Amino acid sequence: MALTSLNWNGNMAPPSCWASPEQHFEAAMAQPWYRLITHVNATLVNATFDFYRQQEIIPVLMPITVGSISSPMGIGSDSLPVEIELFGEPTFLADSMQFQLEFFLRHGIEGAFYIMPTFRGEDSDVTHLNQFFHSEAEIVGGFDDVIVLVENYLRSLTIALCATPLVDNISQVAGGITHLECLQSMSEFPRITFAESMKFLGDEYFIRSPEGIPLITRLGEKKLIDHFGVVWLTHFPRLIAPFYQAKSTNGLTVECADLLIGIGETVGCGERHTTGEDVRLGLEEHQVPVADYEWYVQMKNKYPLRTAGFGLGLERFLLWVLQHNDIRDLHVMPRLKNTRTWL
Repeated sequence: MALTSLNWNGNMAPPSCWASPEQHFEAAMAQPWYRLITHVNATLVNATFDFYRQQEIIPVLMPITVGSISSPMGIGSDSLPVEIELFGEPTFLADSMQFQLEFFLRHGIEGAFYIMPTFRGEDSDVTHLNQFFHSEAEIVGGFDDVIVLVENYLRSLTIALCATPLVDNISQVAGGITHLECLQSMSEFPRITFAESMKFLGDEYFIRSPEGIPLITRLGEKKLIDHFGVVWLTHFPRLIAPFYQAKSTNGLTVECADLLIGIGETVGCGERHTTGEDVRLGLEEHQVPVADYEWYVQMKNKYPLRTAGFGLGLERFLLWVLQHNDIRDLHVMPRLKNTRTWL
């Protein structure tokens, strides 16, 4: 059946009743907002597969549990893992499958991707979900290669959205589609290094970690977005970036970047360590037990390979598409911490 523009009947605004299971159950069936979310998500997923098919990057199938988390508790950690017991054994729900994507690249392919649920243990708020959908890819190549991949991917998503009859509904909710058209027209996205951002913003937009390392605040991210519209924040200091990111030639920063758009960080990307020894040094520096990642170290030792990858939070991207301000409104079937679920 051909997709057509939705006929809006009643209030187009999200009902924002996700904290009340019974109310949300009714709203999810009846409200036009959730019908739009369903159809837009379908467009994004279809466009993702179309894009990667053209790039000869293949989809891979993986479980949702992992033995090694990619956001461990240690220096540079930015989230809480979700530990469960499965069949009597302790394991983690996936916070990312980046390591597993790297594993698949050892199968003689140039790139691999997936879209699947991701789990985080911290409290939800207007920008964070406990369970969201990750569009992740890993490729053979380096930092600049993955930057280009992400930019082309986001252009392809916005082109697909503008080509669907749903564009009228998107425009109605978002107050226009100029932001989608502007992104499509950008030959490359602007970049600013972390060090440059400190000079540009000033100290008031940063806080210090317990180790004394500067961390940009949400207000700082917003200031950069207000100035650039869309911008890569690149080359973070080593200790505030994850242990698996490759060091820059200066030895002080790593080859990683966050794409700031909409409400803030929406894409995280980076080049990975090539050798097991580099991984081991990164783990020790970040005070993460090496034993938890022994398989990852061995993989790099036996099959060294230069790779890079990224993760896009689909809900955060959709927030920008719809020019909305609360990520909790974007789930037809919410999965929020300390909230009972009906659907």
